Amino acid sequence: MEDNTKPSSYLDDPPNSRLFLVTSKSITEDTIRDHFSTFGEIQDIWVVKDKHTKESKGVAFVKFSKSSQACTAMEEMHGKCLVEGTKPIKVFIAQSRSSGSHRDVEDEELTRIFVMIPKTFTEEDMKETFKDYGDIEYCIIIKNKLTGESKGLGYVRFHKPSQAAMAIENCDKTFRAILAEPRTKTSTTENEYFGNSRSEHMANESGMSGYPFSADNNYTSGDMWNSDMITRCLMVSSRAAITQEQVYSLFDLIPGMDYCEMQRDQYGFSKGQAMIRYNNLGSAVYAKEKLNGFEYPPGNRLVVTYVDDGEDRTSPVGKMAMQLVAAQMMSMVWNGPTGPQLMKTSTGYTPVATSQKPRVQTDVNLPPVKKMAPSDSVVKERLFVIFNPSPLPVDVLEDVFCRFGSLVEVYLVPGRNVGYMKYADRKHANDAMAALHGKVVNGVKMKVMLADPPKEESHKRQRTY
Repeated sequence: MEDNTKPSSYLDDPPNSRLFLVTSKSITEDTIRDHFSTFGEIQDIWVVKDKHTKESKGVAFVKFSKSSQACTAMEEMHGKCLVEGTKPIKVFIAQSRSSGSHRDVEDEELTRIFVMIPKTFTEEDMKETFKDYGDIEYCIIIKNKLTGESKGLGYVRFHKPSQAAMAIENCDKTFRAILAEPRTKTSTTENEYFGNSRSEHMANESGMSGYPFSADNNYTSGDMWNSDMITRCLMVSSRAAITQEQVYSLFDLIPGMDYCEMQRDQYGFSKGQAMIRYNNLGSAVYAKEKLNGFEYPPGNRLVVTYVDDGEDRTSPVGKMAMQLVAAQMMSMVWNGPTGPQLMKTSTGYTPVATSQKPRVQTDVNLPPVKKMAPSDSVVKERLFVIFNPSPLPVDVLEDVFCRFGSLVEVYLVPGRNVGYMKYADRKHANDAMAALHGKVVNGVKMKVMLADPPKEESHKRQRTY
């Protein structure tokens, strides 16, 4: 039975520990408990019933105490018959209530984990470390594009969701393992998923939205967007919690943004989506191609799609103009990613240059850009930086902090608004701290302080993350 005295966050603690079941209407809570209790501790079972007749709607939720238990139950019970003569049940991991999506989680999203590893680790080391939790499909180490050196981060892809969940729950805490954000999916994949599972049972149940387990609708399920359409309006979707200030600061880096607003439900809660509108088609195309799949905050991939802005593009001339602009902007994305000249096409075909905002916007009197220190330099001082409301991109932080000299590395802690700046010279680190503490860069306020207490040189040891 559902316990209304528990906070809503309990439903997703830990993440992916709640199952969504599609069953026959004759299946009872006791029957579900008998079959699912073998996989672990069940904290709650909720059979959705008609408000008037009190009959089951053939939909239920099962809350386990661990994600691995829920994933194992899903793998073992999907397609099974609970009672002879009834149809096979469908079992899915239920979507988090804080997510903006109304679909349930697919298996592919549950098999890849993101880990912090020693920079000396090879892919074979990763496989050797995580093989105890299940069959591994692949391991990937994230490397610096310029030097080819490991960044101390990587991905491990398992064959089954339960294996990934076991790894997260049981691996050494120093790996800080979390479930990796899913890769960008196409609309076709999502529509196929909707048609085959939950939507079959939800479409005609108007009362479902009133239940605490239900999920909110969003724009991606309607007719507002089309994969073949190119417009000045974009819909930004995020699985992680993200604020309007974060979305605004990111998309405002591309000139021409007229409008940015988070989408909220009837209770004022964020749906995890934001509507963006540019005053020219070129800026929208560039933003979509550059920021779709971009990790912001780190580890969270944004999904950016076009949304119908109401303009008529049925005429051949309009289609040709749209295709021309799209082709030009795509060429810019691939061939000139730094400081491209954006196109303004709302009044005709002639491209009009728009002013490019500086890469770094701040009232701090910054020194000129200096080269970063070699990556194998001995770190003499580390700065700890707190960002509000969210971290700046690594390349922007490198641009800012390298100006004081001997910057070795910028490291952002995944999923948190903090990071470390590593310097090969204490004086340069102190200069950066004095100049940047409490200052605002690109709309983000930074608190900059020493990461380590002062020590004598002979006792100070280099720490790596």
